[in-house]
Amino acid sequence: MRLLLIRHGQTPSNVKRLLDTAEPGPALTPLGQEQAAALPDALAAERIDALYASTLLRTQLTAAPLAARTGLEVRVRDGLRELSAGDLEMRGDDQAVETYMTTAFAWSAGDTGLRMPGGENGVEALRRYDAVIDEAAATGAETVAMVSHGAAIRMWAAARAGNIDVDFASARALRNTGVVILSGAPGEGWRVLHWEDRALGAEDSGDEAAGPAGEAVDGTED
Repeated sequence: MRLLLIRHGQTPSNVKRLLDTAEPGPALTPLGQEQAAALPDALAAERIDALYASTLLRTQLTAAPLAARTGLEVRVRDGLRELSAGDLEMRGDDQAVETYMTTAFAWSAGDTGLRMPGGENGVEALRRYDAVIDEAAATGAETVAMVSHGAAIRMWAAARAGNIDVDFASARALRNTGVVILSGAPGEGWRVLHWEDRALGAEDSGDEAAGPAGEAVDGTED
């Protein structure tokens, strides 16, 4: 299965660099709406068979133009929501962000019993994300697009892809409407083919530091 993990468009909390993970969450900024509208053209070469989004409003709004272009139903699943910030919710200070990302990447490295302060642990986070991907794979779809969240995508990819590690994922941001493309299947393993950290649509200010853009992994081009 070809799996496209797409970060949602820009939100007001992204502009303010806040850890905003609770439901239903904010809508998109005008720039975020432009980014969402640009996705169908940016992904025109992909023959998407199934489209998913998280229970947070911003992912569903981002997926809507893709749904309109492809005629696909947006399958809303709780498992794709952002990693719960717990006690760090709505904080944007350096200490909170560092604790949040350090905890997330500790899960990727195997320390899944570690708990986000006041939030979920890695076992719970990976289980819910895996469940949605298992569901998608069971449909027989060849190419699946999932509109999700930056930390969740980076954490899951670093934990599950055999050809990248925490050092790779932590050094590469994922801007709004950036995408990580993987190939594989549950039980067989996953490989990252391409890591596009920049917005597929209009550029944004982001809520993470910029990293290398449009990077093929292991020399594989998309």
